[in-house]
Amino acid sequence: MKRLLNWFKGLFNRTMDRIEDPDIMLDQARRDMQGALVANRERAVQAITQKNRLQGMLEDARKKSAQLEAQASMALKQGNRELATQFMREKMNHDATVTTLQQSYEQAIATVDQVKVAIKRQEEEVRKKTAEALAMKAQWKQAQIQNSISKALDGLTFENQFEGFGAAQERIREAQSEAAARQEMMGTSIQGKIMQMEDHARDLEAESELEKLEERRKR
Repeated sequence: MKRLLNWFKGLFNRTMDRIEDPDIMLDQARRDMQGALVANRERAVQAITQKNRLQGMLEDARKKSAQLEAQASMALKQGNRELATQFMREKMNHDATVTTLQQSYEQAIATVDQVKVAIKRQEEEVRKKTAEALAMKAQWKQAQIQNSISKALDGLTFENQFEGFGAAQERIREAQSEAAARQEMMGTSIQGKIMQMEDHARDLEAESELEKLEERRKR
């Protein structure tokens, strides 16, 4: 029974060590950030879609109002004042609808603009945190290398004191050189990824400006 409990305890400790591994924790945090960003972008798309629907309804209502006014004018020219009055009453109802739709549309525009700003800020934060995660991963790897060096030194045996000391120094230099090389490569990789993310952000910003241009042309 005791052996079984010790086995369960060892299994639990190994599982917890894996769960608390900084590499895994950082990867999960990055996935969570990117997932939240994707979800927020989808919500922004839905908000823009509803804003566009309001714009279409507003334009239709304005056209209908103008059409009714033209029909009322035509009825007056034909001497049918009763029909002209009917058209004008219907136009007044559409004018009220236009007013309501205009207010809703303006609110939707303000909301969409706020959402776009929030998405842009979130994208910047994701880029920043991603870069920080890469840097922390590099630090974690450095710490592991340093621990490996310490463990390696603990296991060294010395037949000759001076020869062993020199051998240890050489191993430390090699390990430090390798760690420096990996850090240099990691810095290059991080910079490249940061530039790639910045290019992507600029593309998103350009796409947003293009959408605004298209909206202005529709108006």
